[in-house]
Amino acid sequence: MRKSTFSIVAADLEAGEVGCAVQSRYFSVGSVVPWVRAGVGACATQAAGVAVFGERALQELDRGAIPDEALQRVLAGDEGRESRQLGLVTADGRAAAFTGGKCLDWAGHRIGAGFAVQGNILAGEAVVDEMVRAYETAVGPLVHRLVAALEAGQAAGGDKRGQQSAAVVVERTGARSESREGVDRICDLRVEDHEAPIDELRRLVGIWTSWDATRRASSLSERRDYAGAAAAMRRALEHGEEAMLLYNLACYESLAGAREDALAHLRRAVALDDSYRALAADDPDFDPMRGELSEL
Repeated sequence: MRKSTFSIVAADLEAGEVGCAVQSRYFSVGSVVPWVRAGVGACATQAAGVAVFGERALQELDRGAIPDEALQRVLAGDEGRESRQLGLVTADGRAAAFTGGKCLDWAGHRIGAGFAVQGNILAGEAVVDEMVRAYETAVGPLVHRLVAALEAGQAAGGDKRGQQSAAVVVERTGARSESREGVDRICDLRVEDHEAPIDELRRLVGIWTSWDATRRASSLSERRDYAGAAAAMRRALEHGEEAMLLYNLACYESLAGAREDALAHLRRAVALDDSYRALAADDPDFDPMRGELSEL
């Protein structure tokens, strides 16, 4: 089965991140198209794709091959190569892509500074052109910019056959040392079967954004950087108030000695969800301001 698919692979050199985002008229596209390895690169393998080609391409990069050379090695001896499409980027921003001559129209790719965009069975070349424009003009973390490219591709017509699944995967060099999970993968979100998978993926990215900030705050708190943890939680709240986020922010502010701010945020958390009143009563994080809790 051919996957009518559009995708982007990209590297954020400043953040030390590599990632891939993809949408397809294909069930569970995230399980076969995106391949990402921190410090090495990212690959998308699609059309009449062979999933293992993504892993092999990253192995070639890890051995020192340049992107074009890596793709040539992966496709060498492949009798079906003209029906394949791959995009590849290195962690230091070099990119390459391959669109076989037998990929179904419209099929093609674009290569830019630190990224490659590719698609097949598309409404037209405007799909990949708009993905490039969106990625190059978007701001924020790599996860958000990758999804912005998918949104632009869909707005330009997307797949001829429609939508079904979408995914975004990002890894960051050194992330394994920043959390208890011990892995470099910071985002791995999939929409397996949905009438509007990119919209659903964007919703999940919003949740991930808050969760990622919470994870960073927890890591800072474990190192007793309570002010830094509070700052991370405030960034999470930029996307909307949630009782849990407000409560955690109040905990870090209490430990950092910012009692007035802690009390204000704890009050707001309790107003949204009264169960946090009883939780705060026994929470040692509020020991530095135990006397003020009577004002809740």
